[in-house]
Amino acid sequence: MASQLKVDTLTGVTTAGSIDVTGEGNSTTTNLQQGLSKCWCLFNGTGTIAIRDSFNSSGLTDVGTGIYQVAYSNNTASANTVTSGSNVGDPTTANRTNAKIAAYGSVSTSTTYISVTINDGSYLDFTHVGITVNGDLA
Repeated sequence: MASQLKVDTLTGVTTAGSIDVTGEGNSTTTNLQQGLSKCWCLFNGTGTIAIRDSFNSSGLTDVGTGIYQVAYSNNTASANTVTSGSNVGDPTTANRTNAKIAAYGSVSTSTTYISVTINDGSYLDFTHVGITVNGDLA
């Protein structure tokens, strides 16, 4: 029978917030704290924008066509974060297959700006936009 461990808090021995986990092949480890997304947000990017579901996202601003700002509930330690994303459902099938999501403009410890562009470089609103932010929490 498999073991089951039920706890409310995990704390590292050497560093309280740092726990190493052995990888699938049993030959490498990954740091649990560093390997977790610090923020993710799935939102409606057309019409009246709204967060559909999220983690550590406190707000959403429509900056312009295809440009959005996501605010964090808990700040990151620095602006040295990585933002990536995905999108589904724009008005035309051709644009949907060529869309790109990228960090846009200034990124701070409390927000990230993202843009959705299509192959020709123009900005486009999509019905569903999702981002994830990786970095260190403050």
